[in-house]
Formats: sequence, structure tokens, C-alpha cells
Amino acid sequence: MIPEPDILIVGGGLGGVAAALAACRAGRTVVLTEETDWIGGQLTSQAVPPDEHPWVEQFGTTASYRKLRESIRDYYRQWYPLRSEALSLTGLNPGAGRVSKLCHEPRVALAVMEGMLAPHLASGRLTLLTEHWAVAAESDNDVITSVTLENLRDGDRTTLHARYVIDATETGELLELGGVEHAIGAESRAEFGEPHAPEEAQPLNQQGITVCFALSHHEGENHVIERPVDYDFWRSYQPDFWPGPLLGFLAPDPRSLEAVPRTFVPNPEIDPLAVNADQSADAGDKELWGFRRILARKLHRSGAFDSDITLVNWPLNDYWLKPLIGGGRETSAQALAEARQLSLSVLYWLQTEAPRQDGGTGFPGLRLRPDITGTADGLAKAPYVRESRRIKAVTTVTEQDVAIDVVGPYGRTAYRDSVGVGNYRIDLHPSTGGDNYIDIGSVPFEIPLGALVPRRVRNLLPAGKNIGTTHITNGCYRLHPVEWNIGEVAGALAAHCVSEGVEPHQVQGEDKRFDEFARLLDREGVQRHWPDVRGY
Repeated sequence: MIPEPDILIVGGGLGGVAAALAACRAGRTVVLTEETDWIGGQLTSQAVPPDEHPWVEQFGTTASYRKLRESIRDYYRQWYPLRSEALSLTGLNPGAGRVSKLCHEPRVALAVMEGMLAPHLASGRLTLLTEHWAVAAESDNDVITSVTLENLRDGDRTTLHARYVIDATETGELLELGGVEHAIGAESRAEFGEPHAPEEAQPLNQQGITVCFALSHHEGENHVIERPVDYDFWRSYQPDFWPGPLLGFLAPDPRSLEAVPRTFVPNPEIDPLAVNADQSADAGDKELWGFRRILARKLHRSGAFDSDITLVNWPLNDYWLKPLIGGGRETSAQALAEARQLSLSVLYWLQTEAPRQDGGTGFPGLRLRPDITGTADGLAKAPYVRESRRIKAVTTVTEQDVAIDVVGPYGRTAYRDSVGVGNYRIDLHPSTGGDNYIDIGSVPFEIPLGALVPRRVRNLLPAGKNIGTTHITNGCYRLHPVEWNIGEVAGALAAHCVSEGVEPHQVQGEDKRFDEFARLLDREGVQRHWPDVRGY
């Protein structure tokens, strides 16, 4: 029997985990569901190392996110055979990847997040239901009254009632099921006046998804996979806006759209301690092996590992032929199946046809790592989803709030109801509408509570990419630390509303009530404003 909770959180990604931790810390009972058998979303089931801003080690995150990061480092210090020079680093980057100061394996993040939830599971405040998804929701008088969950292992269904429901799914599933007003795809330019929006709304124009996978390389061995069913299609596919075949090392630079070759050299001899993971100084994305490397063999004692492990989330395996949401269940299933075939085709091409620097072709020693992703086929458990359904919110964040070309280098929209901060370029990947990269410089931004409050529904809160952004601004609000921040605030707000007998609209709209909630966030270490560091 599943207990009826104060708060039901559907979706166990980063936002869902952060929401559960915040609500349990506040003493509320919580049911947390997850569609796969791994909590952690982007960091685990999607196998995506964190994308973070350059000041992440000093400020610009919540205290609990910093705890997550440092606990991941501590896991490596305690259990891995690190070289003494690496063991002593306060800023240890386990994979020495360039995309992040904390590139690491999915299972390590999983272990740490399970540890963070463990006391609440032991106390009974938290019930965790993996391999469950929401299939129905009922509402009455602008309140979600129940959500029906299906156990993916046996098909059993359970209907739960909760005072607050948090949608932490990757695609905003509860917004559709519960009839919550929302947007998908690209808004028209007329709706918000955004300079980079299309003239007409394009609901099915969504950023591509990526099915990631992990690789090691073992020279002299043969790990070539069976030829993928769709390999011939992907081998010959060349988008109109691409400088060559998709399966190739020539791809657009996201910022300039200039055709730029990528390099691929497995297990380079470079000392990983010399890697500077700072994308603000060097994007680092032109050297594919090292960009998202998640284990660097040379950080460890000699002989401990015979290969690095790298994570493949590259221009080559971004999929954008069909939308994941809004086109119906059959289209979604086709999109996912084709994205998986693309990733397998990328691997097969790398193993058999990719040009080598020594003049040869193919890297048959590339070994797919199902032990890293926790799957039988070696692909990630879930696709990396960059864009979700988004609530029609009290506050919508637009390009004019964050784009550096609009607000200037020291400008930003300051929100009375700020509940967090973030920073990332507006980074839109090629889309199902035929758009190439859209990459726009942005300023450090705030997260308004109004973006977490639906205009009408009174007891549902978003906890991820489904907040009140646009197709454009989702491009900078969708990354790991911001999703965690959003989830933590959603969990804290739901718990606060249960305890105080108020509703989210009241907390957001009334200064006195918001100030009371803001003090609670401050005590929990949620940074709500950026420090003014001009002149330093």
C-alpha cells in the first residue's frame, strides 16, 4: 500500500530529487516517482556530465547543490586509486573533461543522491517508486485532485491524492495530463517580442534530443558492434545546414556557425591535471574525446585503468528529425527509436570508417560501456531532453530579460521574487523545425518565483525545464544547477504552503508572504541574487 503523501513528486531527475530533499527537510511526507530505475536524470539515466557556469566553485548555486558536488568528489577520494597529486586537489575533476569542472560517471552521482535520500527513506517521510510513470490526472476547481501511476514492471496502477503535486518529469507530462495551460516549441515573435523568435508560432519546432553512451578504447582489440539497422540512412544523411555528412568530424561552431573540424584521439597522453575546464575561456568542444571525458586513467595510480572513459554527446548524435512532444505517442516513440539508431550508427561509424590521424580508418578498439550506463545495450537509460512543455506562468522569462545584446554586460532583470540564480549562454541545439544552432550571449540571471507558478492551477508546481520560460530562454535555464535550484524551491514552496495553509499565488504575489518564504530559502542556503563583483 502506497501512503497518501503531503506532496507527490512525479519525476526523479535532478529537480525531483532536489524537491524531495527540500520537502522532507521541512518535515513533509513525500512520494517521489521515477520512470527509470535510476534517480538523477541528466547526471545519471541521461548520462550527461554537468554544464555549469565558470564561478560554480565560488558562488552561484544552492548549498545543497554544492553538497552534491563535493560529495561526488569525496566518493572518488574515498574509493578510487587516485594519484597523490589528484587526491590533494580541492577542485578535483574526476574525468578531467573540458565541459565541466566536475566530469564524473553516472553511477557515482547515483550513489551520492541515493545517500542524500537515504535518511528520509529510513524515517518513512519519503517513499521512492522507481519504474513508475504518470498515466492520468484529475482536477477540480483549478486543483489537481489525483494522479494515477503505472508500475512499468507489472502494469499495476495506483491512484494517489496529495495536497501538492510537483511535475519534475523531463517533458512536463503532468501539464498535459492535468490540463494545465502550457506551451511547447517556439513562440511567435509577436507573443513576447523576442528578437530570435520566428514570425509565427511553431509548436513542433523543438531542440533535438540526444541518446548518450560511454566509450573506452583498447588498442589491438575488436569491439565492433553489429551494423545498425538504420546505418545506411545515417551514413548518407546530410542536413541542409550542415557542412558535410552528419557522420563526420566537420560540424558548425555553435556560436559562429562556421564549419569547424573536430578531432578525435582516444586516450591522449596529455596529463589530465593540465586540463582547464573553463568554457568561458575555451569552449573545449573541438576535441571530442576529452570534452566529456568522465574517467581519466592518468589521474589514478599506474595500471589501475587501461583506458579513459568518455561520454558521447556530440554534434554527430543530436537527433532532430521528429519532435519528442506534441506529435502524439507514436511520433514520440519513433523519435526515440530513431535517436537510438543514430547513436548506434555514430558508434559503428567510429569503429569502422572514421578517419584516423595516422591516415587509417576506424577505431575497432572502441568499446561500448553498458556497465557505465546500466543498460543491456550500452546506451543511456533515457534520452537527454533539452526542451519540455512549459507552464503558462505568472511570470515568463524572455530573451529581453537575459540576452547580453539587449541588457548590456551589467544589466539583467532583477526580480522582486527571485528564488535563485543561474548563468549559461542561450544555447539552442539544431531543432525539429530545421534551425541550426542558436547561440546567444547571456548575463547571469535570476529565477523569479512567478516562473514557477501556473496562471490558473493552484496546487501544481514545475521542477525543471517546464517553468515559465520561452523556447529561446529555455536555452539558458535548462542546465543542471538551475534545474536543481528550481526543484529545491518547488519542494520548499509546496512544504511551506502545506505548513502555513497558503497557496503559491499568495506567496508569490504578497510581499509579506514572499519575504517570509525568502527567509526560509536564505536559511537553507539558496542564493537568490548574484553578488556585485564589478571592479574585482
